[in-house]
Amino acid sequence: MHRITSASAGYLFDIAATRRIEQAAAAALPPHTLMQRAGLAVARLAMAIAPQARTIWIACGPGNNGGDGFEAAAQLRARGFAPVVSCIGDDARRPADARASLQRARDAGVVFADTPPAHCELVIDALLGIGAARAPDGRMLEWLQRMHAGPVPVLCVDTPSGLDTDSGVLSFEFPPPAPASMSPRRLCLSLLTLKPGLFTAQGRDAAGEVWFDDLGLPPGAEAPVARLPGATQATVRRQSSHKGSYGDVAIVGGAPGMAGAALLAATAALSAGAGRVFVAPLDGSIAQIDLLRPELMFRRPEALDLGPMTVVCGCGGGSPVAAVLPRVLAEAGTLVLDADALNAVAGDAGLQAQLLARQQAGRATVMTPHPLEAARLLGTSTAKVQADRLGAASQLAARFGAVVVLKGSGTVVAAAGELPVINHSGNARLATAGTGDVLAGMVGARLAAGRPAQAAACEAVWTHGDLADRWPAGIPLTAGALAAGGLPSR
Repeated sequence: MHRITSASAGYLFDIAATRRIEQAAAAALPPHTLMQRAGLAVARLAMAIAPQARTIWIACGPGNNGGDGFEAAAQLRARGFAPVVSCIGDDARRPADARASLQRARDAGVVFADTPPAHCELVIDALLGIGAARAPDGRMLEWLQRMHAGPVPVLCVDTPSGLDTDSGVLSFEFPPPAPASMSPRRLCLSLLTLKPGLFTAQGRDAAGEVWFDDLGLPPGAEAPVARLPGATQATVRRQSSHKGSYGDVAIVGGAPGMAGAALLAATAALSAGAGRVFVAPLDGSIAQIDLLRPELMFRRPEALDLGPMTVVCGCGGGSPVAAVLPRVLAEAGTLVLDADALNAVAGDAGLQAQLLARQQAGRATVMTPHPLEAARLLGTSTAKVQADRLGAASQLAARFGAVVVLKGSGTVVAAAGELPVINHSGNARLATAGTGDVLAGMVGARLAAGRPAQAAACEAVWTHGDLADRWPAGIPLTAGALAAGGLPSR
């Protein structure tokens, strides 16, 4: 068993693959072995979380997830803890393994109660597993809302109840977040496999701190649906290198009133190691120098030789970006499309054809939409994009012949013919204006240095989130500070 951190790499399996792994294991092992292993794993983590706990409330559902809870209760009781089990469902209709674990819990002297205890030091959610087809309601919903609004830690068995572990969509409304000093610790012990929904959409809030135990069973020949990228290592520069070794980035954006977006992207590209960075404003003016970043070189868009460059287009682009996009799509060596450039592509079939032609010519493009921009590109709604983030990102990559960075909680990086990546660094500090422009500049710097498009996108996304994860508490994270690339002192 180990904790999954933002630096962890690993493969993610959907419900169907997890079921096949489970069924193969159950056929190969003595009866009840798998549930005993699962219950012991839950009990071990529970004891580590709350070693001084007097009472542990275990809420058990009608299926095998509830069986894991019964087994954990028996294991905890045998080790001197005082579990109190509240269960839902008809005992006669429980799966055979769950009935066996229920009897083991009763034989061990576990206390059963129709209602949750008035006081406890830990809650274990074993209500609904990965196969639940319905949203929790009635007494189950009441218990879930109670446990997640309470002041004590919550440990979810395999998956948070009510979460679709393929998509990360939560089927009920979590209580509003409490102040940090009052928020209970939330954990999830994922069993057999890691599931994609734990790391994207609402899954990150629901699961909290993710732990993993494969119960001694490798996935065998089952194919993953996505992967976690692992930490990005800093690039080691050769002593004999020079600015030309790390490429040129041109930022094309900054329409009237939005010049800051282009400067944020440019600053981020500098901080991420680009050899030279040019800024081509779309507001008709040309600055002579940026006194805060004198390294930036300003040019008119038409004066740039785009062929040898990595172009980052669209940051603060407004409506003027549509006029320069045909040339950018036709001439840029490598390209990052962000913000208003994506909106322009979404509404223009000619630009879409040019984008596909780039793939046919072997020129890399990275698109960095947020969910609304992705919805416009797909001709659908934001809600449908968020309901299947992996699918939406993969569909965009196939349709436009580009690497797609679908931003949000658990950013998805997809490329046609490649396993999608769900990034698990970053936090809500990034929910502020301009951080997307910073990400676009960081992607551009890695492309300019010669990194393949998917690798460049994954590395930039992970680093972007890692900076936010390591940001000192009490110091506001602004896009300008993030673009500078360093962590402030406390």
